[in-house]
Amino acid sequence: MANEHSPLLVHGVYSMMGDAEDSRGGSEMTGEGSPKSTPRKLNTFFGVMVPTILSMFSIVLFLRTGFVVGHAGLLHGLLMLFVAYFIISLTILSICAISTNGAVEGGGAYFMISRSLGPEFGGSIGLMFYLAKVCACGVYVLGLVEAILDIFGKDPGSAESQGLHVLPQGYWYTVLYSSLVLLLCLVVCLVGAHIYAKASFIILLVVTVSLISILISPLILSPQHFNITHTFGNNHTVTVSPGYTGFNGTTLKNNLGPHYSLDYSTNTMMSFATVFAVMFTSCTGIMAGANMSGELKNPSESIPKGTIMAVAYTFTVYVLLYLLLSSTCDRLLLINDYAVFQRINVWPPFVTIGVYCASLSAAMCSMIGASRILHALALDQLFGLPLAPAAVTSSSGNPWVSVLYTWGLVQCTLFAGQLNVIAGIVTVFYLLAYAAVDLACLALEWASAPNFRPTFQFFSWHTCLLGIISCVVMMFVINPVYSSASIVLLLLLLLFLHYRSPTSSWGYISQALIFHQVRKYLLMLDSRKDHVKFWRPQVLLMVANPRSSCQLICFVNQLKKGGLFVLGHVQIGDLDVLPADPVQPQYNFWLSLVDKLGVKAFVDLTLSPSVRQGTQHLLRITGLGGMKPNTLVLGFYDNCYPEDYFLQDPVFCEGDRGEGDNFGVDLPSLQAHFQPVRHAESPRALQPEEYVSIIRDAIKMGKNVCLGRYFFQLPPESKGIRGNDNVDTIDVWPTNLLSPGSASYADVSSLFMLQMACVLNMANRWRRARLRIFVCVESESEDQGWLAKEEQFRELLGKLRIRAAIKIVAWDNVARLFRGPNSEGQKVSEGFLCGVNALLREHSSTAAVRFLYLPHPPSSSELSQQYLTQLDTLTRDLGPTLLIHGVTPVTCTEL
Repeated sequence: MANEHSPLLVHGVYSMMGDAEDSRGGSEMTGEGSPKSTPRKLNTFFGVMVPTILSMFSIVLFLRTGFVVGHAGLLHGLLMLFVAYFIISLTILSICAISTNGAVEGGGAYFMISRSLGPEFGGSIGLMFYLAKVCACGVYVLGLVEAILDIFGKDPGSAESQGLHVLPQGYWYTVLYSSLVLLLCLVVCLVGAHIYAKASFIILLVVTVSLISILISPLILSPQHFNITHTFGNNHTVTVSPGYTGFNGTTLKNNLGPHYSLDYSTNTMMSFATVFAVMFTSCTGIMAGANMSGELKNPSESIPKGTIMAVAYTFTVYVLLYLLLSSTCDRLLLINDYAVFQRINVWPPFVTIGVYCASLSAAMCSMIGASRILHALALDQLFGLPLAPAAVTSSSGNPWVSVLYTWGLVQCTLFAGQLNVIAGIVTVFYLLAYAAVDLACLALEWASAPNFRPTFQFFSWHTCLLGIISCVVMMFVINPVYSSASIVLLLLLLLFLHYRSPTSSWGYISQALIFHQVRKYLLMLDSRKDHVKFWRPQVLLMVANPRSSCQLICFVNQLKKGGLFVLGHVQIGDLDVLPADPVQPQYNFWLSLVDKLGVKAFVDLTLSPSVRQGTQHLLRITGLGGMKPNTLVLGFYDNCYPEDYFLQDPVFCEGDRGEGDNFGVDLPSLQAHFQPVRHAESPRALQPEEYVSIIRDAIKMGKNVCLGRYFFQLPPESKGIRGNDNVDTIDVWPTNLLSPGSASYADVSSLFMLQMACVLNMANRWRRARLRIFVCVESESEDQGWLAKEEQFRELLGKLRIRAAIKIVAWDNVARLFRGPNSEGQKVSEGFLCGVNALLREHSSTAAVRFLYLPHPPSSSELSQQYLTQLDTLTRDLGPTLLIHGVTPVTCTEL
């Protein structure tokens, strides 16, 4: 085989040597031809554990732990903590499963979601996750400024500075200080992520020392009281005198239950949902390590291991702090002072330094993570020109433009001015991203794809589904308005990306799920349970060259009525003498043709020594289970030279000729693949005997047969059926015109013809056309039985619910030209055939399409040419005509 020695695909799979080149083309080639990519330097501890721990501690650990315990109490606080960590634990299981199923490139969570769910869902969730990181960065910066003002901020009620309290306070001052802090983060991020990675370990040590000081302080400090003053509005000032009791059973008892009250910074009433929203921001750092995937040496190993250890560590710390605060601090102290840890610390600067380091670290981590997500979105070109500059990187691989994008958006969030205001938005966006990760893992599990075999096994579809439900429910518990708006935004982004049809080669989980479901339903579709009431056309249209068959392809697409439609093509050849199968590479061209024509059709190609044998193969093997063709459609066999449809339709000769579709087929290559139509010097590939044999074979195999002639005269679908102002008609001649004596309007073939005309009349394009049925009678005959037959025919149409105008055509003059019964071997006179043709042209000259009875082909191949000559004379110059021979019952008068 040609591909036996090809390397592993780069669609999310790393090579056997451990190389993890970016499949989006981020790698460059050096002069020697070796791949050059951004070096991966970070291990599990520095690349995953440290940023995850710092992101989960951040500002919430030092400035909002007391707020949560004060309002919610110990029991509700622990409940919130367990619920939050339960939700993120389910998501972590999904992250671990996806990240251990192949190489994870830059972009972290976005990369995992997009490569699992496809570009539409991945791009929309990726952009929303990026916005969540942007808002989170704003939360951390505002928290840092809040901590700075607690120490250095001037008292709002005092006109003079006292001691360290030298910084003026107010909304615009907060924005100014936040902008300066953000500018510092920008400088660090522009230098590169490696600077942050080097400093993160030192920051973690500082934070750890701060935590140790908090934990040992109750063992050293004695109980004390504080005076705290808050100013509401311009003149309203409130002073409280809470106390610190040290470890005390009464204090613990008083702090067990909830006591939701006004938040002094926003002057709004707190509730379980609002407090949980603030507390949950401490859990939004679980993907900090995953977002550094582009810098990790071995992301598939580091992400699950580092994330789980970091989450276990932070959970333990939070539980200890909840227990410590609830057993040592008065509730008034917890509610009225965000910086309670500084007041009850053996040396307050420990906590101050920890707050500054943790907040600054989390802000930089969020900005770096967000810029990497934006850079990955830009590389994938999902949103076109607006994000295109974000793909630019420095010589060291730092995406500095995406850093600038992120800095600008974070600057916009800082105008909110309050940490608690942004916290709800951040939480909702993160929960939506977590739900998407769980959905990606659930889809991969349900699709049962053989290549989904993660090395991390501690998950199941139950955990994924429970994670999705938990995230969505908690979103609406926290803030129904933000949740509804985020889902609406997600749907709008999905629609935008769907209609933009971005190019991707990542694989689509939707295709795997559809395959899984279709296989299940195909097994349930039992052909033995078919009933004539639910019959529908299932068509195999044999196409020699689509350049001359496009109008017929489009017409049959209207005729299928929701049934199976397959384009079949036979390539002449013998696989024994060929080095490879020439058919397989052709499928993309045929499928691109189907896309351009806008028809709902499958494609089936085969290699055979002859067209007849190939058609037999396709009739037998095309389809699956209960979905197999029951009707064969062929183009008409005559001596006229076909026209080239590609030269007429603007779709094939205009537009951007250099732009290919998602599968690499552009317009020039599509035109070059299909050979020019047959001209005067081209030999016919099919002889009359073989053509008639194909018809005969299909009838023997129980397939209905249709022959289409003059369909190149049909105008394109965009121009309507006809260009005149008259009502278009579909004409049906349900009698064997080559055998006047055997006129029957209720045989299988005639009823099949009526059914097909009725089906066409139900199609959108033909809905306004009138259906006319022509009944040929010999009015001058002494036997007036045709009147009774006509009445019976009208009654039959009524039972079949076919609305049509019946036209009586007297063809006595034509019938006289017929010489005896049309038994096999007896030639019908040329005059009779011309007479029938003139009759058809007289009555159906204005019809949009005509349905004629196709006589049974002769059993002897010697009569094939004669048979085709008769059909040629019969339909000459008629316009679009479909000759039909039915062999299966298709109508039913029962309910």
